[in-house]
Amino acid sequence: MEKLKLFVQESYEEMKHKVTWPRYGELQRSSVLVLVASLIFAIVIGLIDLAFDGALGWFYDAF
Repeated sequence: MEKLKLFVQESYEEMKHKVTWPRYGELQRSSVLVLVASLIFAIVIGLIDLAFDGALGWFYDAF
């Protein structure tokens, strides 16, 4: 139990004094970047899925 208490105390001290937390503006810009990248990735995957669906539909209709 003493090890757990020591771990929690050391973790708290490290988070308070050694971790560099981002400013709100930087956090906001990063969040927007992740959102835009996710949307672009989703659109690309959707287009690939649509192309495969069309190709497989054409292939199955041919035979």
